[in-house]
Amino acid sequence: MPRHAPRWLTWALIASDVLLINLALVVSYIIRYEWQWFLAVDPAYNNPFSVYIPFAVVLTALLLVTFRQEGVYNHRSSTSLLDTLYALVSGVTTGILVMMAVTFFYRPFFYSRLIFLYDGILILLFLSTSRLTVAVVVARMRARGVGVDRLLIVGAGEVGRTVMRTVVARPELGYRILGFLDDNPEKGETDIGPFKALGGLDNLPSVLSTEHVTEVIVTLPWTYHRRILSLVAQCERAGVRARLVPDIFQLTLSRVDVDDLGGIPLIGLKPVTIRGGSLVIKRAMDLALGGLMFILGLPFMGLIALAIRLDSPGPVLFKQARVGQGGRVFQFYKFRSMRQGAEEEQERLKCMNEATGPLFKIKDDPRMTQVGRFLRRMSLDELPQLYNILRGEMSLVGPRPAPPAEVAQYQEWQKQRLQAPQGMTGLWQVSGRSDLTFDEGCLLDIFYIENYSVALDIRILLRTPPKVLFGRGAY
Repeated sequence: MPRHAPRWLTWALIASDVLLINLALVVSYIIRYEWQWFLAVDPAYNNPFSVYIPFAVVLTALLLVTFRQEGVYNHRSSTSLLDTLYALVSGVTTGILVMMAVTFFYRPFFYSRLIFLYDGILILLFLSTSRLTVAVVVARMRARGVGVDRLLIVGAGEVGRTVMRTVVARPELGYRILGFLDDNPEKGETDIGPFKALGGLDNLPSVLSTEHVTEVIVTLPWTYHRRILSLVAQCERAGVRARLVPDIFQLTLSRVDVDDLGGIPLIGLKPVTIRGGSLVIKRAMDLALGGLMFILGLPFMGLIALAIRLDSPGPVLFKQARVGQGGRVFQFYKFRSMRQGAEEEQERLKCMNEATGPLFKIKDDPRMTQVGRFLRRMSLDELPQLYNILRGEMSLVGPRPAPPAEVAQYQEWQKQRLQAPQGMTGLWQVSGRSDLTFDEGCLLDIFYIENYSVALDIRILLRTPPKVLFGRGAY
C-alpha cells in the first residue's frame, strides 16, 4: 500500500473487505447446508440463507471496527505484510468469538455452530489473498518506479549509512535514494555504491529543484541543530517533506539500547554482532537443518562429483582459505566449477572483471567447465559448504565468506560484515546476488547483522530456493 494512501484508496479497500466478508459467508453457507461437509444437517435446522443476513450485517460491522482497532487500515510504510496478516488473524478471531458468544445467548439453536468455523477460515483466506495481491501489485509498480518516493539523505555519517542500508534491504518501503549531501569533502564527494555524492549542504536548494526530490531525511549530528532547522525550512519552502533521524550522540541507531531506572531513561549500546542466546539458537538451527540437508543431499552430491570427474580433469572439490567471523581463517569447500589452475589465470583476466569493489566476477567466465556452468547457475557448487556449517565454521544464513585478499581491501565500514557467522546464503544473495554492487551487498549484510532474528533467518531460507531455481544473478 502506498505510503501516503489517498482517502479513496482506503475506502476502496474497506469496500473490498465488506464484499469478501459477505462472500465468505455465502460460501460457508453452501459448504454447510448444500454440500454438508464433515457433518450432515438435521432437516429440522435446515435454514434458508435469509436467516443469516442479520448475522452478516452485524459480523461485517464488527470486523470493520475490529480491523480499525488492529490498525489494518493504517497504511504506514513500516507495516509489513506479515504485520497486516497478523492483524487480520487477530481481528477475525475476535469478531468470530464475539459473534459465537452473542448467538449462543440470543438463539442457541438457530445458527449452525460449524458455519462459524467455515466463515472464519474463509474470511482469513479471502482477505489474506486480497492483501497479498495488493502487495504484489504495489511491489511490481515500485520496481518500475511507480509510487516510489525520491529520497535525498542529508548527512553521510553512520546514521545516514544506516538509513541507506535499510532502504536497500527493504524495497517495500517504497524509496529510491537519489543521493546524499555532506559537508565533509571525503563523504560529500565520494559515492557510496549506487548512491551519488551530491556535494555539501549548501547544495540543498539546487538539488531539490533539479533532482525532483519528494522527501528529505536529515541524519546530521545533534551539534548541527541550528543548521538542521535551516535545512528543514529550506525543504518547507520548496514544498518537500523533511524528516529527522534523531542522532543520539552520534550513535548508530540500531545499536541504541533504551532502558529505564525507576522512570529515569538509560541509553546504552548493543553489540553489533550476533551473540548470547541468539547465537546458541542460530547454531542449533544450523546443526538441525544443516545436518538434515547434508544427509539427504549425500546421494545427489555423489552424482555431482561423478559428473565433474567425467567432465574435466582435476579434483572434485575446490578448497580455498576464507575469512570467517571475527577475521578467523578457515578452509572453504565448493564443487569445482572451473578448469584446473583457474586461480593462476585470474591476473590475466583482470580486464574482464565485471564486479565492483574487491570482488572478481565474470558473467561468461572462459575458465568455466560445462558442468560447472550448470552448477554455478543453480548454486549447486555450494553444497559442500554444509560440511563447513557442521564444523561450526559457517552458518546457513549470514554474509558470504571472502578470501583474505579481498578482505584486505575492505574499507573500515565494510569490515562490519565480518562480525557475524558467515553464511551459505544471506540477505545479499536473496536480494540480487551478483547483480548488486559490492557496496550494496555490504549494506545488506550489515543490515542483517544489526537486525538479526530467527524469523529473519527463516524468511531468508524460504526466499533462497526460488532465487536458486530461477538462477538470477548467479555467475
